[in-house]
Amino acid sequence: MKPVVVSGKRKTAIARATVEKGNGTFRVNSMLLDHWGTEMARLKVQEPLHLAGTKAQMVNISVNVQGGGVMGQAYATRTAIARGLVQFFEDSTLEEVYRDFDRSLLVNDARRKETKKPLGRGARKKRQKSYR
Repeated sequence: MKPVVVSGKRKTAIARATVEKGNGTFRVNSMLLDHWGTEMARLKVQEPLHLAGTKAQMVNISVNVQGGGVMGQAYATRTAIARGLVQFFEDSTLEEVYRDFDRSLLVNDARRKETKKPLGRGARKKRQKSYR
């Protein structure tokens, strides 16, 4: 089977995952998952692997993630992994399992930071007006 390359996004984090036939190794930025990020981020990244069950042990997954913070990278990574597994196995039941568990496993989060406006310090905050 051909390797599959997919991407996932969250805020400013972009993850590119390569899924190929193998023995179940999983790397993020050339590091094993056990040595990457915080424990909470690792648990989030492992969700699509647990939901896939034995199928996840038949492939090698390599993820390159850049930008954003730790949790943004984790959410982008889990989206890329879930998309990659669905595309690699061409399995509609796996896609349905992911969709029922959490839709964001398959869909990028489109929310972005609102831009700063004039006369204020941020997107919504304005300077106070004094009439005295």
